[in-house]
Amino acid sequence: MPVIFLTQDSTFIIGPIAQLLGLLMNVIFEFLNTLGIPSIGLAIIIFTIVIYMLMLPLTIKQQKFSKMSAKMNPEVQAVQKKYKGKQDQVSMMKMKDETDAIYAKYGTSPTGTCLPMLIQLPILFALYRVIYAIPAYISKVKEVFYPLVTKVMSTDGAVEFIQATESAKQFAKRDFTLENTVIDVLNNFSVAEWESLADKFPDLSATVGTTHENLMQLNNFLGLNIAETPWHMLTAGFAAGAVLIIIGALIIPILSGLSQWISVRLMSQPQLESNSGNEMADSMASSMKMMNNFMPLMSVYFCFILPAGMGIYWTISAVVRTVQQVLINRRLSKMDIEEEIKKNIENYNRKREKKGLPPQKISDVAKMSVKSVQKEEASKEERQEKIRKSTEYYNKGTAKPGSLAAKARMVEQYNEKNKK
Repeated sequence: MPVIFLTQDSTFIIGPIAQLLGLLMNVIFEFLNTLGIPSIGLAIIIFTIVIYMLMLPLTIKQQKFSKMSAKMNPEVQAVQKKYKGKQDQVSMMKMKDETDAIYAKYGTSPTGTCLPMLIQLPILFALYRVIYAIPAYISKVKEVFYPLVTKVMSTDGAVEFIQATESAKQFAKRDFTLENTVIDVLNNFSVAEWESLADKFPDLSATVGTTHENLMQLNNFLGLNIAETPWHMLTAGFAAGAVLIIIGALIIPILSGLSQWISVRLMSQPQLESNSGNEMADSMASSMKMMNNFMPLMSVYFCFILPAGMGIYWTISAVVRTVQQVLINRRLSKMDIEEEIKKNIENYNRKREKKGLPPQKISDVAKMSVKSVQKEEASKEERQEKIRKSTEYYNKGTAKPGSLAAKARMVEQYNEKNKK
């Protein structure tokens, strides 16, 4: 598992995005604090909803491309079949021109989903970074640690004790003379480690107790401490015989896995539809289906070993994506494809006009409708079925295929069939 530090991210792309998202998270928490509900769990929920609503235009664009691809792919595949096995330069150029004409008709491109994905991925990584590193981005939470950290830094052996704890293992390469490093470790402390710190250093016990109590209030969400991992809650619940804690520890990973499963099922439908009918695409669709079944299980696993706050984020993000996908699917189902094609061609030609190019003439292949391609495929299947039935009819009998008796029997059956 990769080491993740709770100090602010300073990487080239993710860092600045995480800082912007961190400011938004801080504003949401401060707003809740003024309302008298300083809850990190509730802040995570609102924060996740706001971010996914801001990314909604990109999501719609991506799903619209998938919808258009579902209509466009039969025509693209018809061109590919037309030039299959032809490797000469003239044929390759013709295939490219005809394929480009089809893409122009539908207002798409082979890299139609790349830009939305390139924009969304850094945002999602930064989003994850902020949720995991709450003290680094919410000033009120970080301030809770300062009284204790100040005393720890000036108490002999306290830093060394913290450095030797289980929670400090992932920060082994960090500089423990820095306050941020100590905050990172304390933010990961279990209840047992808080108690050990208070027992080991009695002079710090009052400050340790106050800090831990304040953090518990901030991290409390429906009776659960979202700073702890569900796995730790589960083991502690079994040890204490606390049924409610056991149920709470199980609910977060289960809800996360279930919501992820529903979300990927809804999102994969238009993609699988648009990839059907092509051997390579069908293979990719099969791999995607396997990944979509595997990802929710991975979500359950990570939600057990990561703080419960991450589980809340994953669950809410999956629920928001599911609601968005239902609404997007409903909207796209009412979309007039022919009208969209007309608009796409007009937009495409306007862009060409700005570049000083003449309007694009749509080739005969690009003028084909999906129905005509499907009709052609149906005719081929019908002919193949007739050949199969005819072969079965003439192969009836006990004579060895290819023998003189078999050929005589075939002539006899042909005469019988014509008489009928």
